[in-house]
Amino acid sequence: MYSDKINDLFAAQLLEWELAKVNYSQLEKVKTKILDFGDFEILVQFNPERMRSSAAKIDSKSIGARPCFLCPINRPVQQRGVTFADEFTVLVNPFPIFNRHLTIPSDLHTDQRIMNNFGKMLSLTEAIPGYVIFYNGPECGASAPDHFHFQAGNRGFMPVERDFSAGKHTKLLSVKPGIEIWQWTSYLRGVITLKGFDKEKLVNVFNHFFNRFSVLQPQKPEPMLNILAYHSPEGWIIHLIPRKLHRPTQFYAEGIDQILLSPASVDLGGVIITPREEDFNRISPDDVADIFRQVCLEETLLPDFFSELI
Repeated sequence: MYSDKINDLFAAQLLEWELAKVNYSQLEKVKTKILDFGDFEILVQFNPERMRSSAAKIDSKSIGARPCFLCPINRPVQQRGVTFADEFTVLVNPFPIFNRHLTIPSDLHTDQRIMNNFGKMLSLTEAIPGYVIFYNGPECGASAPDHFHFQAGNRGFMPVERDFSAGKHTKLLSVKPGIEIWQWTSYLRGVITLKGFDKEKLVNVFNHFFNRFSVLQPQKPEPMLNILAYHSPEGWIIHLIPRKLHRPTQFYAEGIDQILLSPASVDLGGVIITPREEDFNRISPDDVADIFRQVCLEETLLPDFFSELI
């Protein structure tokens, strides 16, 4: 099984690569706290090693001034990987959020774009069902928007998984052979979930959504989007989180008003990563609600993207 290859890769890298070994062992000491929103929770993690990602400069000048850290020639010599579908290399992420954290770059140096790659994302989830595969758009948390890649983390870590299973915040918009479309309500962030066994239909529905959403953001390289996907006995489950802003005002504030948070898929999946301890200590439910409102599309707008399919 392909999952066995990934397990072997982890075991080998944690023996051979001191940076990875140290950082994964440090996860046991990472501080976490729970913010209670009544019938769901948001976890907050203080993880200083994520500063390079949270505060990454992604303007064209900054990107042009640094080597691409996802290209094979620029990776650490200790970092080895496993090939997937002759297009990607699965790598152990040396700066983890999850107990098992993967980075999955394309073997080609090409821009971060999900169109024509969504089906490949579903293939990955099927190959490693113990992981959630996630995609951060080029203005939605990707610290390397110049090199196409996915990331993955072990299942069961993000609250969005169990919240979907619980069904308290979802209502069925459409059900047809092979696919269901669910809308989330009263969840702080607008989310649409696709569920089903028919890969071709899931890709077609995603493409329909993507094209409709693109009309709202024609000036963007692609519509702003985070995606979380995994494969289960119930089929594929894909959480689509449309965005309207890259970073909230708190990111750019000064002094005590600053919260250095640049939301990406994991944050919107319910685990907020704070690289500074002062932000971890003071971030409140009101702060989270305000940040999510700023960066995510309103839930009432999302059914319109699927109106022709319902």
